[in-house]
Amino acid sequence: MYEPISVEAVSGLVAHPDHGAALLFIGTTREHTNGKRTMQLDYEAYVPMALKMLQSIGEEIAARWPGTLTAIAHRLGTVPVGEASVVIAVSSPHRPGCYDASRYAIERLKQRVPIWKKEIWEDGSEWVGHQLGDESWNPMTEPDQPK
Repeated sequence: MYEPISVEAVSGLVAHPDHGAALLFIGTTREHTNGKRTMQLDYEAYVPMALKMLQSIGEEIAARWPGTLTAIAHRLGTVPVGEASVVIAVSSPHRPGCYDASRYAIERLKQRVPIWKKEIWEDGSEWVGHQLGDESWNPMTEPDQPK
């Protein structure tokens, strides 16, 4: 959890010979946010609940997009600029469900998983609590299957 995430290892968890689509979402620490230069991010979590919520997101995806496989890894501790803090791998028989499930995974993670980050800038820092992700997108109102 505190070491760099292996993108290959996470991706390997969703490899399936009958899946024609696979996507990786890699969330990294960016150097500039809202005009401030970021030095690093520090993440903390309530690990037992975070793991339970991540598993629940995978179960939600499997129910909404049958046959879809999902793997999610989130780093804790210090994440320097340019390194991955979250990796989400999704595979499915077809690409529309894969795209939808990948988006669903990151938005639900931001909404439900008890992970907090401290943004550390050149001139200070701030804890960021709940990260509602894209507030214009509500995964609970999206259709269960792509049209």
